[in-house]
Amino acid sequence: MNIATPDSVGVDPAVLRDQLFELWNCKDLKMLHLAAHQGFSKLSEPLEALLTILESCPGKQKGRGQTLGHHILMEFQMWMQENPQVTLGSLSEQQAIALQHRALSMLTDSQPSFVDNMVNIYQLRSVDLSTLRSHIERLQAFSCYKEAATLSIKLQLQNELNMEEMCVPLILQDKLSLAESFATGHSQLQQQLVTLLDSWCRPGFSVEELRKQFPHLSVSTHCASQIHPKLLTKHVLRLMEKFSIDQVLCPNALYKRRLDSLRFLMYKRFVENSMTEENWRDHAESVVADNRELQIHLVEILVKYSGLQKASQWSLRYSLPQNRLPFGVWEAQQSLPPNLQSLSDSAKPERWTPSKSHCQKFYQLPLERDKICFVNTPEGLQRCRDIVLKEGGLVGVDMEWQPMFGCISPQHVALIQLAVLDQVFLLDLCANGFRQHPDTISFIRTFFSEKNVLKLGYGMAGDTKCLLATWQQFSEEPLKMEGMLDLLNIHQKIQRSRVSKTHNGPKAVLVGEDSAEKGLSLLVQQVLGRPLDKTEQMSNWQKRPLRVSQIRYAAADAYCLLDVYSALSSNPAEFGLPADLRTISSCSSEKNVDKKQKGKQAKQKTDDKEECHGDQRVSPSRCDTEKGLLCGEKASEGPPSLPPLPPQQLRVVCDNMLQGLGRYLRCLGVDVVMLENTDDHREAARLAQAEGRVILTCGQPYQTLRSQVGEGRCLSLDCSEKARDQAVRVLRHFNVQPTSSDIFSRCQVCNNDEYLAVPRDDMARMLRQKGLLQEPDNDYAQEKSHLEDEEELGDILTSGVTPELPRYALQCRWAPFSALDPDTLTFPGGAHIQFRTVPPALLPRIPLFYVCTRCGKVFWEGSHFASILSQFQEVLQVTDEVSDSSAANSRTAQQN
Repeated sequence: MNIATPDSVGVDPAVLRDQLFELWNCKDLKMLHLAAHQGFSKLSEPLEALLTILESCPGKQKGRGQTLGHHILMEFQMWMQENPQVTLGSLSEQQAIALQHRALSMLTDSQPSFVDNMVNIYQLRSVDLSTLRSHIERLQAFSCYKEAATLSIKLQLQNELNMEEMCVPLILQDKLSLAESFATGHSQLQQQLVTLLDSWCRPGFSVEELRKQFPHLSVSTHCASQIHPKLLTKHVLRLMEKFSIDQVLCPNALYKRRLDSLRFLMYKRFVENSMTEENWRDHAESVVADNRELQIHLVEILVKYSGLQKASQWSLRYSLPQNRLPFGVWEAQQSLPPNLQSLSDSAKPERWTPSKSHCQKFYQLPLERDKICFVNTPEGLQRCRDIVLKEGGLVGVDMEWQPMFGCISPQHVALIQLAVLDQVFLLDLCANGFRQHPDTISFIRTFFSEKNVLKLGYGMAGDTKCLLATWQQFSEEPLKMEGMLDLLNIHQKIQRSRVSKTHNGPKAVLVGEDSAEKGLSLLVQQVLGRPLDKTEQMSNWQKRPLRVSQIRYAAADAYCLLDVYSALSSNPAEFGLPADLRTISSCSSEKNVDKKQKGKQAKQKTDDKEECHGDQRVSPSRCDTEKGLLCGEKASEGPPSLPPLPPQQLRVVCDNMLQGLGRYLRCLGVDVVMLENTDDHREAARLAQAEGRVILTCGQPYQTLRSQVGEGRCLSLDCSEKARDQAVRVLRHFNVQPTSSDIFSRCQVCNNDEYLAVPRDDMARMLRQKGLLQEPDNDYAQEKSHLEDEEELGDILTSGVTPELPRYALQCRWAPFSALDPDTLTFPGGAHIQFRTVPPALLPRIPLFYVCTRCGKVFWEGSHFASILSQFQEVLQVTDEVSDSSAANSRTAQQN
């Protein structure tokens, strides 16, 4: 049936295709838009002709954010809106089904938006379920797992497919987020996915079990390292909350979380000595609870860290059987005198005034005990209300809540501290009925919304989150926050000012530099001279009565805000602050304003360059430099006199907490070794010493590692930063100046810099040799023949179809084809080419593949280059000359 428009003259789709090819190569998108709409109107069968055009379009092209086929498809959908008579319903049933099957066969390696348009235009959700399932299974058979999952989501087929068969290959290829999307919105699939991940958290589980279950999958070392109990536990707990899954269904992840929490508590108490015996005992009992295996594990760890006597006391408390006790504990039990056979719960009496050494070392609360008022009744709350809500008042605000070691329950506020000039009110939310009393809720709402009372806090985002978790009413009727001043913003302003002085003039001595203090404690030290004593920070704040040291800590945490504000207000210029501290906005808001301004500038520059398809420069964060200083660390900037360094000459070892950073640096050509999740941090020091590498680490291991290597051979990064920002910081610190030719010059899996270039025909031959590709009468041969026909168009097609070596040809080594064993298809080191990672559907589009000679990983030119180029424009040395030189060098390397 002919459904063309009235002025149709039956233009040949091939002629329209050639016209659009030429306009696309000329980057004349305006003319392409006009030509497409005029051409569509002249097609006798627009829906059939569209498929004919799309089937002969080239695939992804270097430097293009979109393909020509995708662009034509978008233009066609806009044209259909102007021509509503062009629908699949206008065709006969037989014609419609035939077009749907053709459209479905094109959805293999396509962009998500391309799939969306095809699904809508050809109404693919109405295709017979058995046909859709067969197509998904065919994609999986060709190892196109990502494409199969994406298409099944678009076609809403999730409930018709096997969750494990769809999701396990995705997870093993480090695409858990896609597996989440597959299950989202389907309660049974969500439960199955979380239960599956939890089963991988069980003790003794190995990724080899998955390799046996899915023998056809090729799993890289990096992806296998992600199947690790610690990482899996995080995912299970996150998904459990996201999908509202019952905790009973995830016993392994909860056990692993509690076990890790127990080990953390042991470290804090017996290694770091930063937790009191009372706090440690409270938390250890809460974490272990009635789990027999954790009780036994606690006793085993106590033998190592504390000795047989304490281990035997805890084993008696839990009545552990003799056959499960560690060596020597049973004998220690028998030798214990009666007065030591149980753990004493009596705490030593404490004085309100701390010791002289404590007073010399830490900030001290300048109030006596009788100035600390507990509020746990409506009457006490009214007295508090009359004082803290005085117009023009100044109140320091802090909150405490129970650390949820090993638990995933929401954290509820246990204590709210409100400090005024001569006293501190402690609102005891654990008192019976006080938390949900109408007067309490009314007071909280009134207090935080009162504009005429200036409320001081530090990092109020966390406090606000806990407030909302404590009172559901504030989620239903949002809590207004007025008259708030977050001293965290002022602290960031101070650090920016000091960093600026350090960079633009003589190096100043920063108070707190190389200090163990961070956050509010560091601010108090910088302004008042002494830090806070944070020993009671991780107390059991729900246990009553509170100890004297807890009360003193809670009151000091709120009152110090008044002292800091007073000191800063009296001499703001000394700290680089404006006269009115309330005018200081947050770092994040300044960054957002910067982004908006730079976004507008970028938009103005690219108004006439639509062919760039939205590639924009990523603006650096203004807050990067002071983030390290807020943790007591030096700014990570290299000296201006440091000579430029090519990325190949920087050799680093990344701690296992910085694997994301390592992958980014490796993308840019840096020689990177990354510790596995199971490696000890000391392995980094060994590699640094043996191979002359610089250690990149973060957090606690920094102090230990830097003492084992030479000066300047250990760099500490901020764990809260994104991996991309960490990479920029490292490059600038060492003055590394990568170019576009360095991107992907190293294997992203094993760090090797030697490749074997494999042309398309050789790859097809080897795939057939391995039984992974059918004989030449298959779809590949047909598409190849069709592609050869296209090449006769000459300049109409881009040069991307010519098998040239990549831009990084001279930045790495190239192995001769003779290095590959023709029978076993292995390299001299024994590595097998990972053929199963090559989707057969790619063969018609990819002229040249690149194989790592160390691990056998197969790479090809795709869209990742443009992504990396966009993310790191601010540090890449990109010029037209470099680009031209890179292209010339690639051609030269190929000829040689």
